[in-house]
Amino acid sequence: MTDQSRPLVTIGICTYNRADSYLGAALQSAVDQTYPTLEIVVSDNASVDHTEELVRSFEDPRIRYFKQERNLGVNGNFNFALEQARGAYFLLLHDDDLIDPDFCETCMNAAGDNTNYGLLRTGTRIIDADGEVIAERPNDAEGLPPAEFFLAWFADKTAFYLPSTLFNTQRLKELGGFQSKTELFQDVVASVRLATRYGRVDVRDVKASFRKHGSNSGAAQAVERWCEDSLHVLDVMCEEMPESEARLRNAGLPYFTRTNYRHTRAIESPIERAKMYWWVYQRCGYRYSPLRFILPGLVRRQIRRVGRVVKPPLASR
Repeated sequence: MTDQSRPLVTIGICTYNRADSYLGAALQSAVDQTYPTLEIVVSDNASVDHTEELVRSFEDPRIRYFKQERNLGVNGNFNFALEQARGAYFLLLHDDDLIDPDFCETCMNAAGDNTNYGLLRTGTRIIDADGEVIAERPNDAEGLPPAEFFLAWFADKTAFYLPSTLFNTQRLKELGGFQSKTELFQDVVASVRLATRYGRVDVRDVKASFRKHGSNSGAAQAVERWCEDSLHVLDVMCEEMPESEARLRNAGLPYFTRTNYRHTRAIESPIERAKMYWWVYQRCGYRYSPLRFILPGLVRRQIRRVGRVVKPPLASR
């Protein structure tokens, strides 16, 4: 197979008003791919900044730019980009995330250019607003059957991040695109269905960067949406793998409870925060007490406080 006859891969970048911040770097990481057969779909969700000017300045024939006349909403824009995709696999690259130059090539090499897999996945690094590395999460899920794969997620042996996932384009379209109960875990729902039905290829190496910054979900309504969608993900898993339902729920409910406690922690009002801890505890089936989540942090803060107060003895003279 010659380079130009390899399967086409689509990178979809959905963007809104980020021309002056991260969009340029995200687009550059797509343009810099070493994989030879690539298209880049940029869906501008009715930005009012100079997004169009920035995208067109790349002058790359692989880029197809679409400017929405009205804002489609986040999920609507995701699915618009997917609908434009012509590639065998589709990467949904947020406009603040990055992929390594050999991301697509590494994934396609690992798949042997087979276009029948549901997912191709790599490890992910977490970066901050300035691009500094906070953590790295290798993908330690190679060879695991579907139920064990998702149990590995609950055990923090692998993680789901959009910039490190190639979706089977046609299969994802057949599923109806990205969708979930509250449109927060829509990519994970797609991953569950695709991986379970069509298999996946796992690359351990870290080849993509997820940017963590700014917008914490510090409101009760936001926590409720995250909680409802996480429980929806668990329902989808059990629907796809009914023979493993008990194991998935026993591991998944504590995992999602802790995840939703982390969202709850961002609520500023102590009273509202306490109410939401209790609501999440109830909604997730009383599987993981909020005290088990809160107390270790309080102890660590108390230790640091004591350490500041108790000064070390003077060195002998």
